[in-house]
Amino acid sequence: MNNITIRIETENDYRAVEELTREAFWNVYKPGADEHYFVHQMRKHPDFIPELAYVLECDGRIIGSIMYTKAWLEDEEGNRKEIVSFGPLCVAPEYQRQKLGRLLIEYSFRAARKLGYDVNIIFGNPGNYVSRGFVSCKKKNVSFVVQGNYPTALLVCELVPDALDGKNWMYIPSTAADCCEDVEAVEAFDSTFPPREKAWQPSQEEFYIYSHSCVVR
Repeated sequence: MNNITIRIETENDYRAVEELTREAFWNVYKPGADEHYFVHQMRKHPDFIPELAYVLECDGRIIGSIMYTKAWLEDEEGNRKEIVSFGPLCVAPEYQRQKLGRLLIEYSFRAARKLGYDVNIIFGNPGNYVSRGFVSCKKKNVSFVVQGNYPTALLVCELVPDALDGKNWMYIPSTAADCCEDVEAVEAFDSTFPPREKAWQPSQEEFYIYSHSCVVR
């Protein structure tokens, strides 16, 4: 594609990014969406990393976005390592499957390395991310909440080879997404956008399966 630009998000982009996020995630993981509210609130959270908030433009229109928060890994001795986690990553529906998400990921990975981060961990559909260097958390000895719990959707990418050094780790995510538990606040924010119909679609069942399954020893 021609006339593609990736740049840091500015305050003037906020609403456009929220509109894009709502459009990209509507009815994907549940009827409706709350990712646009997450984006709105994330920018105020201390774990938000504005240096890694990028928009992708085509002919001056924002058609893609990626945002990051800090997260942590804790080893068996209680030592903590600061890492990054991206999400939401979104591309306007009419521009999906054109490798634009890949461009945002690779561009932001290079920026994250320059900031000194060497590990990126996300919750996501493995089918979307294993080609970008992510592997099962089990392969990198990264558990969630308690040792030995390896969610299928918890994916690990070493931005620097051998950054995890073969240790056993526990993943500690940011609390930035906790805002979405306030259903009334989500609905109030969503009411400031044009109304859309909430509906079921198969991707919601796929998400349920991934988010409620684990890789066993």
